[in-house]
Amino acid sequence: MLHLGFTPLLALVLGASLGAAFPQNALKKSCSLSKYQFLVPHELKAVQKMKEQFEDIMLLSDRNCNTRLFHRKWNTAELSVPDRVMLVEAELDLATAMLVLPAAPGFAETRQRPLAFLTQAREDLRGCMATEAPSHQPSGKLRHWLQKLQTAKKMVSQASKGEGVSGCWLSPELTRLFSPLQETTGCLEASAILHLFQVLNDLRCAALREQCT
Repeated sequence: MLHLGFTPLLALVLGASLGAAFPQNALKKSCSLSKYQFLVPHELKAVQKMKEQFEDIMLLSDRNCNTRLFHRKWNTAELSVPDRVMLVEAELDLATAMLVLPAAPGFAETRQRPLAFLTQAREDLRGCMATEAPSHQPSGKLRHWLQKLQTAKKMVSQASKGEGVSGCWLSPELTRLFSPLQETTGCLEASAILHLFQVLNDLRCAALREQCT
């Protein structure tokens, strides 16, 4: 079972309440990320509600996960600004893919608002990538991370097509990236949902640009 504390949520809520106290550099008109510098409380509450409901679902299931997908030894602030945008776009792309998987009616309803918010954020980030750094290549540090996220999404895509990846079998490529744990689609879903506040912190860092240190 994965467990995350409330510290990321408190940090995001504090940022939302104190946002007006911090100077903000104007972003290019073609790249509107300023609204993600200090996320509004009702969006954070919707994500928190979804996360808590998912945790309750996991308690009732036999899912036993120890995923390392979102574990890393570096901070988002260590990346260049274009790298940060590329990182969060990939994280949100995986998260939104997980949030459209088949689910119980109650959870399917709860996730609708967070899904809409995260999808919009992903599209805004893609707009920034296309207009500000269309030819940017990820740093070596980020490249391996992106490969992990892309492989995880590929795994889910294969499972949705009934190709058997949702069980215990993994291709050599996936086994190498996720070794020693053989991730199931369910565990990848759990990792993406339970680490959403980490992703939202990354989103805020990308929106703050050089102010994120």
